[in-house]
Amino acid sequence: MPARVLIVEDGFEYRDTFGRYAGAEFTFTRTGSGAEALAAVAAGAFDCLFLDMRFDRVQPGALIGDLAETAERFNGDPVRATRFLEENQGAYVLAALREAGCVLPAVFSHDFSGEPRRWGALERKYAPVAWLPDNASPAQVKECLALAAAGALPRAGS
Repeated sequence: MPARVLIVEDGFEYRDTFGRYAGAEFTFTRTGSGAEALAAVAAGAFDCLFLDMRFDRVQPGALIGDLAETAERFNGDPVRATRFLEENQGAYVLAALREAGCVLPAVFSHDFSGEPRRWGALERKYAPVAWLPDNASPAQVKECLALAAAGALPRAGS
């Protein structure tokens, strides 16, 4: 039976691309927002999550996160706050899923190699998690998703 992966992205590129080269090994369900992801997890059975980090193609009202509170961090600038929420939406979505009780392993589409402190904080807070850069090969994607679906992602500190 193929592993069931919930993809949370603001487009369709991951679902379409992964389906082309990994469709026999995985079943992909796509949601386009945090709210849709919460509903899908509540209604369906998945083995793991794949989260796009940046959501710059959705309406600001569909973003998870408090825009007014975030704007305060940027001296009241709602434009910068919206951009911050867009660029970090994957983490906000995972936070909402974890808060709702979802403990599924999660894989981010983002290159954290230049951000070890940020990755360490995300890993400690939301493990089990992993990340893949946008230029990951099909083999790397399949391997990482297989590990996630099997519950074999390393825990923080291991």
